[in-house]
Amino acid sequence: MSNQRKRLTGEREDEDDEDAEGIGEWERAYVDDRSWEELQEDESGLLRPIDNSAIYHAQYRRRLRMLSAAAAGTRIQKGLIRYLYIVIDFSRAAAEMDFRPSRIAVMAKHVEAFIREFFDQNPLSQIGLVSIKNGVAHTLTDLGGSPETHIKALMGKLEALGDSSLQNALELVNEHLSQVPSYGHREVLILYSALCTCDPGDIMETIQKCKKSKLRCSVIGLSAEMFICKHLCQETGGLYSVAVDEVHLKDLLLEHAPPPPAIAEFAIANLIKMGFPQRAAEGSMAICSCHKEVKIGAGYMCPRCKARVCDLPTECTICGLTLVSSPHLARSYHHLFPIAPFDEVPAFSSLNDSRRTLGKSCFGCQQSLIGTGNKPGQCVTCRKCKHYFCLDCDIYIHESLHNCPGCESIHRPKSVSLMEE
Repeated sequence: MSNQRKRLTGEREDEDDEDAEGIGEWERAYVDDRSWEELQEDESGLLRPIDNSAIYHAQYRRRLRMLSAAAAGTRIQKGLIRYLYIVIDFSRAAAEMDFRPSRIAVMAKHVEAFIREFFDQNPLSQIGLVSIKNGVAHTLTDLGGSPETHIKALMGKLEALGDSSLQNALELVNEHLSQVPSYGHREVLILYSALCTCDPGDIMETIQKCKKSKLRCSVIGLSAEMFICKHLCQETGGLYSVAVDEVHLKDLLLEHAPPPPAIAEFAIANLIKMGFPQRAAEGSMAICSCHKEVKIGAGYMCPRCKARVCDLPTECTICGLTLVSSPHLARSYHHLFPIAPFDEVPAFSSLNDSRRTLGKSCFGCQQSLIGTGNKPGQCVTCRKCKHYFCLDCDIYIHESLHNCPGCESIHRPKSVSLMEE
C-alpha cells in the first residue's frame, strides 16, 4: 500500500510540475496570490477592494510628498517654459521581465502617461525623446509640444537591443539643448535599465560639460543604484532614484511633471514675444506650415505672418513667433503662486460634531464626511476659507485645479452705483 501511495503521489507531483511549466512566471505569481479573492461587489454592481487601507495609504504618501515639496519651495518658481528630453534605455537590459510583462513595456506605458501629464501642467513647454540601443543614442522626436507625435514615435520603436551608452546619450542631448533660448529651463530625464555603460570616452568630461551648459539631469533606475548615475545627478542638481515596482516607477515619473524647485537658479528673467492666433473657419482650405501640405478644416493663423498651423502651443515655422492660447498661459501661471497645502483634521464622528459650522459634507464633491473612525488624511481644511474637503478633492485641487473652490466662492463686496430715476 505504501509503495502504491508513493507512486500516486509522484504522479500527482509530475502533473503539477507539468501544469506549472505551462504558465509563465508572472502568471504563476497571480495564481499564487489569488488577488481576485480580495474584491467584493458594492451596491452599484462594481468591484471594490475589501480592504481600502492600502489605497488610502498610497494617497496619503502622495499627499505627504506634495506637502514637503510645498514647504521646501517657498520661493517663487520663475520658469514657465521647460525644454525636457526623455532618454529611454532600450538596451538588452530593458527586455528583463522583473517588471511585468517586461521593463520596456512598463516604461512605454508610464512614459505615455507622463507625457500627457507633463503637457497638462506645462502647456508652454516642449519635450523630445531619445533612445539608447546598440551603444548608440537615437533621436526619436525633436523638441515639440504635441503629445500625440511623441507617443506615436515612442510606441513604434519598442525594441531592446545591444548595450547602453550613457555618454552618447548625454552628448546628443547636450547638442540639442545648447540651441534652447536662455529663458528656457533645460532638463534631462533618463530611464536607465542597464547596470553598466559602454562609453567611447571619458564620461566625467561629458558630465562637466552638461553642468556647464546648465542641464538638470535626473535618472530613474530600473535595476540597481549606479555610482555614475548618482554622480551625474549630484553634479547637475537633478534627482536620482531607483524604482522598486511598477507603482513606484509611476510615482517617480509623475514627480517630474511639476517644475522643480531649483528652476529659479537656472531660468533667466526675460521678455518673450508671444502671439495669440485666431482659429480659422471650419471647412477652410489652406497650406499647413507644419506639415507642408494642404489641409481642410479648422486651424490657427499666425497673427504676424498669417501662416497656418494645426495645434497650439507651437512655434511658427515661418516667422519663429511663439504661438499660444490664453488657457495655456493661465494653466502655466499657477506654478508661480502654488496653492497652500490644506491642514489635516480627523474625520467627522457624528451629526453633532462641533465643526459643523461650515457643513458636514465635502465642499468640493458634497460627499459626507461623517465617519465612524478618525483616520488621518480623510478630511482636510483650507487655512483661509476654513471649508472642509475630502482626501480625493484635496489631491484634485492641488494637482489639477490649483485653486481652492472655497476661497473662490467667497463673495467680495462690489461697488454698486445707484441710478436715480
